[in-house]
Amino acid sequence: MVAEKEDRIMAIDFMGYPFSKEYFENHWFDTVELMKLAKWWGFEDRIRKGWTPEEMVELMDEAGVEKHCMVQFIMRSYQYQKVVVDVKPEEMARIIEKFPDRFIGFAGINPHKKMEGVREMERGIKDYGFKAAYLHVYGFGIPIDHKLLYPFYAKCEELGVPVSMQVGHSAEAMPSALARPILIDDIALDFPKLTLVGSHTGWPWCEEMIAMAWKHDNVYIGMDAHMPRFWDPSLLTFVKTRGQDKVVWGTNGPTAFTHKHILKQINDLNLKEEVKRKLLRDNARKVLKL
Repeated sequence: MVAEKEDRIMAIDFMGYPFSKEYFENHWFDTVELMKLAKWWGFEDRIRKGWTPEEMVELMDEAGVEKHCMVQFIMRSYQYQKVVVDVKPEEMARIIEKFPDRFIGFAGINPHKKMEGVREMERGIKDYGFKAAYLHVYGFGIPIDHKLLYPFYAKCEELGVPVSMQVGHSAEAMPSALARPILIDDIALDFPKLTLVGSHTGWPWCEEMIAMAWKHDNVYIGMDAHMPRFWDPSLLTFVKTRGQDKVVWGTNGPTAFTHKHILKQINDLNLKEEVKRKLLRDNARKVLKL
């Protein structure tokens, strides 16, 4: 583990992806939705190269990041009606085993697999030590509070691990309303001991996401995928004041967003030291039970 310097907060990136060349070759280059994003946001050259675990740790050390969380990404295409990204836990484990104190895995959720999917998710958590589950619901054509997802939520509550899910709009060609943050309300009520993290800030329904995090002890906001300098004023106020214990920092990288790039913008916000520490580190440690 990287020692925390007295004048530097060693951050935890709560929302990221695998980063190896093999990952991008196997899951991105033939996926229309993802390559459109790569061209649109200008990071195609970076993913063509990828990073080794050693290179990623070096970048993390330079930026001041202790841990990089990465999701076992499972994405279904709404346009083509099929799963187009299906990362296996073994792929994640091969990266994590190089630096197990620096990388953290989140198990993927495929609701169409029903109980088989629940068992696969559980295997990632029990056999590979993943510390959370992750849901990207849009292409599956069901809302985040759908009955197909309740067995996954129940299993995560039983295992004592959080569920992180993308909420708000989808940049891909998929229906965004399936993950409006207000839909977290019933999930949080039905699973009061399950920690839920709504990633991607909930934009453009930020007020809904703030309301859910403020109302429910078990709901947090993932402050990722949107550059801090563009955070909605209401979100920034929430981070600085009554929501400082309910927000976790992430990049949604290292594709379009790198640790160093985003942390510089965090520093430019001139947050109080205590608030910044909670955002970058302490809240993630609490959610992940580190």
